[in-house]
Amino acid sequence: MNIHNKDNLLIGIISDTHGLLRPEAVDAMRGADLIIHAGDIGKENILDELGAIAPVVAVRGNTDRESWACKLRSMETLKLNKTLIYVIHDINQLGRDTLLSHVNVIINGHTHRPSVNRHNGVLYVNPGSAGPKRLNLPVSMALLRLKGGAADAGIVQLGLSSRLQGPG
Repeated sequence: MNIHNKDNLLIGIISDTHGLLRPEAVDAMRGADLIIHAGDIGKENILDELGAIAPVVAVRGNTDRESWACKLRSMETLKLNKTLIYVIHDINQLGRDTLLSHVNVIINGHTHRPSVNRHNGVLYVNPGSAGPKRLNLPVSMALLRLKGGAADAGIVQLGLSSRLQGPG
């Protein structure tokens, strides 16, 4: 299947797994056309397990220092239909590249704090952390829906049956 020719795409977004791929995350991404991992993967087998669900695009996070992680770039850009997506682990490393003026969606991780918001027409998605629970932060991931040139995303809290915000 060529996802570039589909008008309606569902993309699973996960980050900061730190070596733990929760069964709830796997279940939430079943049926996804693509999975994006926004870094701090932790173990190479995480990418293999995600790849059994759908094609995976991943970036290297600040804790991904093993030899397998050296194959990953620190940022990726994807053009899916009419939507340009920029993926980076730490949004503070985001440069002022001229490419960014054409970006529709920016995906990042690192903070472990899930958020979905729009600023100047750009959809910003941080799926939060799907790995080991940290302090009082939720365990979460995100789903991104691309339909007819429009992008919408929602946070999925893992371990609970309810979705915090669902994509439109």
